[in-house]
Amino acid sequence: MGAVTSSRAVRLRAAVRRAPCALYEELWAAPADRVPRMGEPDAPVWRPSLLVLLIIAAACFAVPRTNELTAYPTGGISGWAVLAAVAQSAALVAGMIRPVGAWWAATVLSVTTVLVTESVMSPDRLFPWSIMGMVFQGGALFLLALRVPPRRALGALAFTLLAGVALTLHTTQRHNMDLDRSAPVFVVALVLGTALRSLRLARRDLVDQVELTADERARRTLLEERHRIARELHDVVAHHMSVISIQAQVAPHLVQDPSDELKENLTGIRENALEALTELRRVLGVLRSEEAPAQSARHTPQPSLDRLGGLVASVRSAGLAVTLSTTGEPRPLPPGVELSAYRIVQEALSNVMRHAPGAGARVEIGHQAAGLTVRVTNTSPLRPSPVSPGSHGVRHGLLGMRERTTMLGGDLATGPAPGGGWEVTALLPVTGDTEDLP
Repeated sequence: MGAVTSSRAVRLRAAVRRAPCALYEELWAAPADRVPRMGEPDAPVWRPSLLVLLIIAAACFAVPRTNELTAYPTGGISGWAVLAAVAQSAALVAGMIRPVGAWWAATVLSVTTVLVTESVMSPDRLFPWSIMGMVFQGGALFLLALRVPPRRALGALAFTLLAGVALTLHTTQRHNMDLDRSAPVFVVALVLGTALRSLRLARRDLVDQVELTADERARRTLLEERHRIARELHDVVAHHMSVISIQAQVAPHLVQDPSDELKENLTGIRENALEALTELRRVLGVLRSEEAPAQSARHTPQPSLDRLGGLVASVRSAGLAVTLSTTGEPRPLPPGVELSAYRIVQEALSNVMRHAPGAGARVEIGHQAAGLTVRVTNTSPLRPSPVSPGSHGVRHGLLGMRERTTMLGGDLATGPAPGGGWEVTALLPVTGDTEDLP
């Protein structure tokens, strides 16, 4: 029992020794919440208006406060009363910028004012906080609670009430004590300020969470679209690797008396092709397992430009007026280019149906020496879109188009069309490195 008591006494003495440092840290040294300045991101637009209103309110309160301090029977403090009232008003305004220092200034000024006027104060006046004194001190506590954690605000409230109790214990005459009236005013000011601070922090956290969610959704959408492109290219690459393997196997039979060196090279080509095909299927098999398609879909040929007519017909049947035109001299294109061109047209028309109800669309395919140009335009919608322009679907489509274009080393431009509506233009090169693409 003695050991427990001794241990408690040691902890109590340690807490008492730490109390001054903790009080200094909580009520002075620790900074208040930083509010972004005007021009910085997330700067509160209401702050200048609130500051102007606070200045007007402080000026209005300074007048009755001066009258209150000069209304005592004993004269000689009129000049001091004006100075005290102006100083308290200035401290209240300073609470918008330095709430901790302003609260200390307001508290010291309030205590000093009471000490100076107590001996000449009428016994029927409220003591220690007059009505105007409660307003100023409550305003300082409110501004402090807006910018500091509740624990620090409670410490400031406790210090203010203790100062009021101390003033009531050192009086030269009897007064109409008002601690039971001023304490609820201070508590209400503190609770209101703390509630508004909590609301501000909750809104900030909500904005941060929304931004994180949007970034994560965009990242997930990008990865899903890359997986989709990888699965489609897998089919194209697998086809060509299989052809290479078969050609390497058949080539020795097409030559009379092939040399051993030729046979060895062709065998090496076939083995490398088979090994590459196996590795490709092993790596991309993971992507297929995440979204296991139907068995019939696995063996469906990847779409090319030859199937654009069927795509346009299906879109027309859905109610979209769309035209298809081709310019230039068509020529064989790498399968990856044709696949990407088909998917870009498909995504663009889907966005037209989703975000431009009643609009007409035009698909233009241009065969050029430098590459293939895909242009999809639509007119202005006849009625509002039921889907928000910032929705997940439209970003998914644009990300897919951009990924496919970037993969081929091309350029993609999207934006409002000159005559209204929307325009998507993609240039898919078929020269240089892209000639080696499947």
